[in-house]
Amino acid sequence: MDDVKSIVTAIKKGEVKPIYFLMGEEPYFIDKISDYIEDHVLQEDEKGFNQMVLYGRDVSIDDIIGNAKRFPMMAERQVIIVKEAQDLSRTIEQLTSYAENPQPTTVLVINYKYKKLDKRKKLHKAIAKNGVLYDNKRLYDNQVVDWIQKEMHSRGYQIAPKAAQMLLEFLGNELGKIDNELQKLQLIAPKGTTITPELIEENIGISKDFNNFELRKAIGMKDSLKAHRIINYFSQNEKDNPMVVTVALLFSFFSQLQQYHALSDQSKGNVAKVLKINPFFVSDYVTAAKNYNMKKVSSIISFLREADVKGKGVGAANVPQGDLLKELLVKIMR
Repeated sequence: MDDVKSIVTAIKKGEVKPIYFLMGEEPYFIDKISDYIEDHVLQEDEKGFNQMVLYGRDVSIDDIIGNAKRFPMMAERQVIIVKEAQDLSRTIEQLTSYAENPQPTTVLVINYKYKKLDKRKKLHKAIAKNGVLYDNKRLYDNQVVDWIQKEMHSRGYQIAPKAAQMLLEFLGNELGKIDNELQKLQLIAPKGTTITPELIEENIGISKDFNNFELRKAIGMKDSLKAHRIINYFSQNEKDNPMVVTVALLFSFFSQLQQYHALSDQSKGNVAKVLKINPFFVSDYVTAAKNYNMKKVSSIISFLREADVKGKGVGAANVPQGDLLKELLVKIMR
């Protein structure tokens, strides 16, 4: 995220490079940088003749180089944006000769999603020398919650930690999906609003009471009644609450709980740092550690591995997922 800010800040200062090669696992930030260049490098009256968007599936490297070598018309520079450039992965190294001597009046933006250049090859070295090489990774789950909170703050909103966690667990760590839902909330709630679990439940359709976050919390507190209610709800709504997601999240929780038991320094700050969680949720682990000792946690991790295999049809092909979850819950809570 800091890399994105530094790239945008440099462009604002007029420090525009001839090549921006944007690659990696998280398309959200690639799109953000590319969109900023598309919107801000040229004036509106310059874009008609001097800005072009190409798509990897429709062009060759020769086409890209040919366009990049053109001179701008009545403008200081031209902008060539190649979207979905990962479709050119087999021939991308042919861009090396251009990258070694890029046209100074062209801004060439390559959106190379879900893939990376080989650092050992000439193209990587040429772009690193003459342009900007942006390589990003997907955020960890704990980083996504922080990103949601910072992003909403930058837009003039606050969001409750539980609400951010609900979005993460329902949508996963794809920032594009999360951003779409945040934009919907912005249309509904005026600036200055705090986004609450209730607001998310009403407008996005995620239950604030029957979700994996609440299940994990109930299990940690050994609240058997609440945990069974949530599992029953999941059983009746399997499509929206797939077993594979529930098991994966519980596995992550108990793996972190195992780490917690092994910590010599169990202060709030250290726990948050080592477990890579928001400090707001540390109390959940403190409570769970009192209810599940190290030996029990190890057994539960084994139960979760077994449930994961069964949920994928191995040894339990005809057993409903709801029944498998109920069986798992009994083993965890006993």
